[in-house]
Amino acid sequence: MEKFVNMIISQINTEIENVCMNSDVSSDKALYMLNFIRPLFERLREFIHEYTFQDANEEISFFKNIKPFILSKLIYFNDIYTLELRKPNGSKDVLKEYYKKKQTTITEFCNNNLDFYQYYRSKATHLDKYYFLRGHENYKLCHNGGMFDKDPLFSTCCDHRVAKMLAYDMLEIYLQQRLQEVERKEVIEISRASLPDNPFQWTGTKIAAIELGYAIYAAGVLNNGNADIKEIMTYIEASFKIDLGDYYRTYLTIRERKKDKTSFLTNLINQLLRKMDEDDKL
Repeated sequence: MEKFVNMIISQINTEIENVCMNSDVSSDKALYMLNFIRPLFERLREFIHEYTFQDANEEISFFKNIKPFILSKLIYFNDIYTLELRKPNGSKDVLKEYYKKKQTTITEFCNNNLDFYQYYRSKATHLDKYYFLRGHENYKLCHNGGMFDKDPLFSTCCDHRVAKMLAYDMLEIYLQQRLQEVERKEVIEISRASLPDNPFQWTGTKIAAIELGYAIYAAGVLNNGNADIKEIMTYIEASFKIDLGDYYRTYLTIRERKKDKTSFLTNLINQLLRKMDEDDKL
């Protein structure tokens, strides 16, 4: 069993690392991961249907650790997919309230399962045979009607509860990140509002500004390359309080340079490299 289980866990971890790098989980990525993990989870179910555990300890280990780990990923990505799918298109306050409401749901789940939380987190084992062995449910401990319609060969009293705990641990981090994003945008907007209009003035030469403008135009880095040279030069003039005059004629002059046609850009590169070298010595 160990080889089969490790193979499934390895595939899931690898795919999560590849798809959800930098903890950036969109609804599309969550849906992709759901579709990736679900077939593996069903393969695990079929395997356990046919597998005979060596002893009670192996069975407890599977339903206490292995199955909840995999199931928690399904619950986690399903919660994210549902959250983002139903996310309101309101103000930042509306978004904050929306994410905080889910945090309240997590808190309520924790409070309603406080005894079990303490048992599991403390790594206790004295009730494991009731919690994690099939067919050994103690209804005083597992007063959960949902257990009656579970797959009896692939479920115990509390494996789903553990999976939900693990999923909610991950989801709490996700919600904190979303709330921080909303708050960060608020701070940025407040900072921008406090700045004076066009705070920067170009103090280099006019020809340098024109060289920069044409470089931006040639690179196509504004509006996916759809910004024309007039729009770019107008923006530079307005933003940096400079009159570029007949910038096309100046551009012709730049093209006719004999030594370095892009002397300003070359100087920018050299200045940046010098700064990097100085910082490396610190």
